[in-house]
Amino acid sequence: MSDKLKQLTGKNPKDFEPVAYSLMNTPDVDLFKELIDKDDFLFDFVKNNVAKRLEKACNKNNYPNLIKLLKFYSPSYEDFIVSNLVKYANEDLTDQMLELLENGNDSEKTYCAKYFEYINDPLALDLLKKYAFCENPSLSTNCIYALKAFGDKDLYNQALVKLNSDDEFEQLSGVKFLVSYGDRTCVSDIIKAVENSSLAEHLASELPYLIPLNELKNKEKLYILNNIINGLGEVSSLSQSFDFELYNIFEEILNSDLTPETAVVLLNAADKFDTLTENDEYLFDESKETKQEIFDIKKLLSVLNREELKELSDNELNQNSPYVFTALEYTSNSDKVRDLLTSSNQTLVLKSVEILKKLGELSSSDKNSALENISDENITNIILAL
Repeated sequence: MSDKLKQLTGKNPKDFEPVAYSLMNTPDVDLFKELIDKDDFLFDFVKNNVAKRLEKACNKNNYPNLIKLLKFYSPSYEDFIVSNLVKYANEDLTDQMLELLENGNDSEKTYCAKYFEYINDPLALDLLKKYAFCENPSLSTNCIYALKAFGDKDLYNQALVKLNSDDEFEQLSGVKFLVSYGDRTCVSDIIKAVENSSLAEHLASELPYLIPLNELKNKEKLYILNNIINGLGEVSSLSQSFDFELYNIFEEILNSDLTPETAVVLLNAADKFDTLTENDEYLFDESKETKQEIFDIKKLLSVLNREELKELSDNELNQNSPYVFTALEYTSNSDKVRDLLTSSNQTLVLKSVEILKKLGELSSSDKNSALENISDENITNIILAL
């Protein structure tokens, strides 16, 4: 870390004030780049302090220098930069921002998209639409925010169509757009997409950023929660347990009447948090706060009577249950598993055969019953090999 950056991020006004003014007045692009490069190593309160110091140093005479800083994007300084550009916005500045939105690098485009969330110049509309589904999440999100500010629903409607795509990644793209757009009228459409997607865990982990889980109807909440549990640590990071408010949700479930659905979800959660806390690979890079939260949730779930829950969860062993695949992991009721061998869902038939094998209950008759309902050659070969 350079001496200048130490001064800018330090506690002494005699050090940070002249550096902040120098960064803005020069502008010191190299120092700003170094600041951005250290983003992951600085505490949030330090970055907030730096943003306030640069804000104080910005004025009507030096604000054009912000344009030279746009090459380096950081969400930590986005509000400071964009709010000042908006504050001093004029026709010439807006023309500059339009040009950068079209021809700048991704960082410049990201700041510019945020600018047009506040400055609704119709000339920006096509470019915002162009980047709204791009692979850069910051640029994509800012474009979506801007489109919402414009009141434009063309891509919103396209995103709804994507939910019904045969391409799972198109479905995920549609969900991410809708969540960023922030219109809750599409919640039921997203839940339906989760039910029909092989990326259910990915889609489910996006939904709480549109609507908190506790604001969903109970059946919907449990279903989305179960998918989030499945993906926790692989699809979503452990720190997102705070965003999902998992501790509060589990606490609420534990204090409510048990049902077959909650039994399955609680068993799934208990197993997941055992796995997360017993394998260093999951917690190794996590913050102290995240580690503590994961262990707190594990402790909360440690009071469960698993045998009672397993018996109750057997009620979800039917092909129409959204929890059937999870319930199969906990059953020892081979008769109920055999009933699933005639299911029209070939993946469920395969899973049922595998569970019977695991229980030591798989017979030649079971395999023959299963094969009568299988047309997929790969699944046939797997069953024959069991």
